[in-house]
Amino acid sequence: MKLNARAGGKEFAVEIDRRGDQLSASIDGRQLAMEISEPEPGVFLFKHEGRVYEAFVSSDGPPRTLKVATHGAEFEVELFDPRRLRPAGEDDSEAGGTAEIRTAMPGKVVRLLVAEGDVVEKGDGIVVVEAMKMQNEMRSPKSGIVRTIIVQEGSTVGSGEVLATIE
Repeated sequence: MKLNARAGGKEFAVEIDRRGDQLSASIDGRQLAMEISEPEPGVFLFKHEGRVYEAFVSSDGPPRTLKVATHGAEFEVELFDPRRLRPAGEDDSEAGGTAEIRTAMPGKVVRLLVAEGDVVEKGDGIVVVEAMKMQNEMRSPKSGIVRTIIVQEGSTVGSGEVLATIE
């Protein structure tokens, strides 16, 4: 999976390949290979070169933004697909037309929070997707009406897949 990440005012190209408890990552060309486990929701243990690192991750902020705490420091990481960048300053909240709710990474739909025809406000939860044992709430980028819900609870979804549309 290829993503860009923004943290601490810097942007990084990230490529991740996870197979079971093995994780290979490339961050701005720097290669890392490690073991990863999640002993409880939102707590990740990374084993790299004989050392174990612990990270606490939550996604209760804006969509695509993770709060990460490790080694006594906290920071926010915004993840985005570089192929789907929108022009600077564009804001979907007042835009006409249809907005698509898409997944950032492969996962499983665990809960639908709205039904077709529901009126939603910008930031309202639409669908909850579990990816890498973390539940992520996909939120509406604009106020409007839920026109379509393409997935069902229990569905497996791919990275970038459309889950629902808002008009």
